[in-house]
Amino acid sequence: MRRATPMVLKVISLVVSLGVLGLPGFAQTAAPSVTVSKVVRAEVIAQVPISGTLVARDEVLIYPNTAGFTIQKLYFDIGDTVKAGDILAELNAQTLQAQLASAEAELTRTQANVRQTQSQINSATAALTQAKTVLDRAQSLRSSGTGTQAALDQATTSAQSAQASLEAAQDGLAVAQAAEQIAVAQLDLAKLNLSYATIIAPVDGLISTRNGQVGAIASTGGEPIFKLIEQGIIEVEAEVVETAISEISPGDRVALSVAGIGAVTGNVRQVSPIVDPVTRLGQLRISMGNTDRLRAGLFASGWVITEERKALSVPVTAVLNDSLGAYVLTVDAEGLVTRKEVVPGIIWQGVREIISGVALDETVIARAGAFFAQGDVVNAVATSATAEAAQ
Repeated sequence: MRRATPMVLKVISLVVSLGVLGLPGFAQTAAPSVTVSKVVRAEVIAQVPISGTLVARDEVLIYPNTAGFTIQKLYFDIGDTVKAGDILAELNAQTLQAQLASAEAELTRTQANVRQTQSQINSATAALTQAKTVLDRAQSLRSSGTGTQAALDQATTSAQSAQASLEAAQDGLAVAQAAEQIAVAQLDLAKLNLSYATIIAPVDGLISTRNGQVGAIASTGGEPIFKLIEQGIIEVEAEVVETAISEISPGDRVALSVAGIGAVTGNVRQVSPIVDPVTRLGQLRISMGNTDRLRAGLFASGWVITEERKALSVPVTAVLNDSLGAYVLTVDAEGLVTRKEVVPGIIWQGVREIISGVALDETVIARAGAFFAQGDVVNAVATSATAEAAQ
């Protein structure tokens, strides 16, 4: 077999080059195949990770209002549900009952003293009236010349003495009335102290702690006799990084996983206005649906859903970045590649929201877009997801 001459090789090379250039009559090279995807409208969700502990929304500490008396009875235990006004415990009230009886007796004595003083005022008033009558008669007799000066002086002195006695009785009445008011106040205090011997639930709730013991001395300090979860409501006290707390608002939906219970949903009830300067974490309070299985102290973790909407979306890998910003490469029906600047948004489950820059149903290069540029010609191969969306 003859070998090809150098001239023949040059001709073959020229023919191949002309084919690559797409000149008529010459074979053309196949365009590279690329995976493409349609721009679709899909659900996108922005969420912030959180973790925390279940706590009582409002915990009520129940102390006795009077100290130094032994606990005589305890009617409820941990886990019991109580109503406002239910009797939780009773203290030994013998001393308080004696104090009440003493206060009642003192009030009776002061009331009798008031009545006695009032009688003295009545008597002094009558004596003064009589003394004034005698004085008037003595003055009349002295004026007519039939009475003596000595008789007039005696009548005057008697009238002045009766006036002084009346004023003293009136002052005595004021003192007796003041004593009566003190006795009334002491009686009210004794009744109040006696009522404190019966410890009642101030609100509806669930007993979470019982520190009191029968026979123990009740104290207004130290540990409370009971701790009560108001309305039995448990919520999550969660922590979130400082960079994300500004994205969270009260009412945002929350998806949680609670240790030993599983999936639980809730809503943000409260966002702390401060961030811990040491841990750089902010706190949230998350309310949940009532369930008997929730227990304070359980660990919970999950996500706060800050945004949730239907939006134009493309695969995450379709969005590229360079010094000019974010962009995608679209492919038309002839396979021509076009660069389009876009404003990307939320990333959610493998897709990226496109706020602006492309239209619904446009075709974009889903993968390996960095290897292509404006004006390239490609062979578009749709993914199964794109095909389903097109249907």
